[in-house]
Formats: sequence, structure tokens, C-alpha cells
Amino acid sequence: MLKIAIDAMGGDFGPEPIIQGVIAALKKDRHFTAVLVGVKDELLPLIPQKFDKRIVIHEASDVISMSDSATDALKRKESTAYQAIELVRNGKADAYVSAGHSGASMSLATLRIGRIKGVSRPAIATLMPTMDGTTLVLDVGANVDCDANNLKEFAIMGQVYAEDVLGIDDPLTGLLSNGEEESKGNEVSKEAFKLCEPLPNFVGNVEGNDIFNGTVDVVVCDGFVGNIMLKTAEGVADTISKIIKNNLRRSLVSITGAVLMRKVFKKLKLKVDYAEYGGAPLIGVKAPVIIAHGKSNATAMKNAIFQAIAAADSNMNQNIQDNLEKYKG
Repeated sequence: MLKIAIDAMGGDFGPEPIIQGVIAALKKDRHFTAVLVGVKDELLPLIPQKFDKRIVIHEASDVISMSDSATDALKRKESTAYQAIELVRNGKADAYVSAGHSGASMSLATLRIGRIKGVSRPAIATLMPTMDGTTLVLDVGANVDCDANNLKEFAIMGQVYAEDVLGIDDPLTGLLSNGEEESKGNEVSKEAFKLCEPLPNFVGNVEGNDIFNGTVDVVVCDGFVGNIMLKTAEGVADTISKIIKNNLRRSLVSITGAVLMRKVFKKLKLKVDYAEYGGAPLIGVKAPVIIAHGKSNATAMKNAIFQAIAAADSNMNQNIQDNLEKYKG
């Protein structure tokens, strides 16, 4: 039975939505144990008695807040994030999930759990909605400065994650650029293009719209570009939702139309709701690490846990190592 270490005190809203997400996950999946890291006296009242056999509490009182520096995470050995990472490092848990300080989680995972052999830099990946599914984009924030070899590694890691965890057969991979032609891009992306050409199912350069139209399954970029893309997409989705709501209130005809279209609007909301995707995997470390949004609700935490389980159940890390070796040079 898998054990998932969860920073139960991280996140903007405290332990309650985290515990609710854990309970929801336990109801649907009977093959894992939740190891909650946090203050026992605060967590116990939130746990229904019938789940006490499948939940273990690991006591830790220090919480790294969003305003704290990520560089301090290694010094704060009694923090919930540090203790949860150590459980994974020592083999007492199979994966780590947190809605807390993302920088602290990345630093601790990279330095304490360690990188997969052959990985220069782990990358944060995220799922972006398309008409018929999702596109995996990496990196979206872990590495703002990348060289061509880093981007090639991201392509390999993204392909393996898409195949082993997301279940996509022969995932198509593209390199994000300002045009589809091989001559487009900056010096780093042009060099990365050449390095990625030998990779299976590499389609070449793709543009920003390809992320959302489902042209490819994996899109590769550096963390600077990827993070801007992610925040822009979140902002656009939020603005479109507000525009729709404001216009629907303006007339009886619009309100009637909205009632008739409620199923369509519900599906649209699910497509752009980050909670449906759970969290962002940090790919390239030796154990699954899922970084959830700070404002995660119970649904987001449940889906983040499911991501961790899917990754822990796969042979992803060995396949990443094998492919990095295969396409080295």
C-alpha cells in the first residue's frame, strides 16, 4: 500500500480543505495511506473516526509561510515541509503533496530527495486545457534561465510523464517558439531544436496557440516564459468568466439563455478550473512531488493526491533515466 506524505498545514486556508481533500481521496482509492504532517491537536478533530486507520499523523509544529524565504527551508528541520520531504527521503513515504510554499518544496525536494541520475534540473509541469483534453507544459517556474540541454531534458521528462502517468501513447512534443519554422527562436531555442530532433515524436517548434488547440501533447520552454504563459492563461480565463457573468445579467433574454446553457457553462468552468488538475508535478526528482496551488480547495487536494499516486505507481523515474542515457550527447 502506497504512503503519501502530505504537508497538512501548508496552503492559504489552513488544514481544513487539505483534510477534506484527503478524505475525498481515501473514499475513492483504498490502496494508499495518508501521512499527515502537522500539529496533531489541530488535525485530529478534522478527521472522521472511520478513517483513523488509514491516516497517520506525523507531528511537526513549524510552518513555512508564503512570505518566508525558500532559502531558509533547509534550516527549518522541524517544519512540516521538511519533515514530509524527509519521510519520502527515508523511504517512509512514497510521494509528497503540498499546497504550501512552492519554493520551499522545490528546494527541499531537489536537495533532500535528490535528482534522478542524468537530470541537470528538475522542472515544474502543468496541465493546460484544450478542446478535447490537456497539454503538459514544462517548465513553468522552477528554472528561469535554461540552456539548450536543459530544454532537451525537459522534453524527455515531459514525454515520459505524459506516457507513464497521463497514459498518452506516443506523446507528441513541441518546443515553444515565436514561429513554427526551424529558423525561429532565440539562440538557446535554436540549439535546443537541434538537440531535440533525434527524440521520438518531436514535431519541432510550436507557438503559444498550440498549447490550447491540442496540436501536441507536451510543450517545452524555460521557466521564465512558462510562468508568464501560465499566469497570463489564468488571467484570461478569469476575465472571460467575469465578462460572461456581467453580460448575462444585462437582460432577461441573456438570463434565460444562461439557464438553457448551464451545462455548457459548467463544462467550461471545469476546463479552466485548476482544481480539476490538482497540482503541478516537479519532474526530475527521485520520488513524486506534487505542488498544489496555495488556494487549493478539497477537490484540488484530492486530485493532487491522485497525481502523486499515479506517478508513484508508474515506472516514470527509471524510464526518464534510461531515455536521458539513450539520447545523451
